[in-house]
Amino acid sequence: MTSTASGGDFTLTLDELRAVARYAADAATAVLPVFTAACPDDPRPGAALDAARVFVDGAPRTMLQRVTSLDAHRAAAVAPTETARLAAQAAGDAASAAYLHPIAKSHQVGHILRAAANAARIAELTAGDDPDAGLAAVEAAAARARAMPVVVDVLRRYPPAHVGPSRPAVLLAALDAALRA
Repeated sequence: MTSTASGGDFTLTLDELRAVARYAADAATAVLPVFTAACPDDPRPGAALDAARVFVDGAPRTMLQRVTSLDAHRAAAVAPTETARLAAQAAGDAASAAYLHPIAKSHQVGHILRAAANAARIAELTAGDDPDAGLAAVEAAAARARAMPVVVDVLRRYPPAHVGPSRPAVLLAALDAALRA
């Protein structure tokens, strides 16, 4: 019998949740050095990524993912730069992906794509706030997701993301649209 996460509008299998967590963890892993450079003595985002990988590798969902996700988001709240904040937030999102809710609400899309959108914003900022760098990162993130069809399938169960006013929200909506096309 396949384990599932249900109680919402549809069912998500643990294998689907693992694929989503892997996608988020891959994006967050790529930008963790940004946080580590800014806050070398703060292990919280790294611990969140480790917890995400434990789940991705087949362990059950536990409080480890929840606690480390919250800790990484706390690290984001006190990060000294926008790039460090975005990187810590991405790590927290990777850990929390194990608990993606199967409810058809557009804000859930952020739990799937925000780590990749944050990585795209970090690419922009490190390129002198160049929007072309962000769009290139969105395309790369879309290509990675397309290589994992289960992630795209899960994404399409949710309504499209709302385009928020922040640049990361705009990049998230662009990534969402690219994957739904």
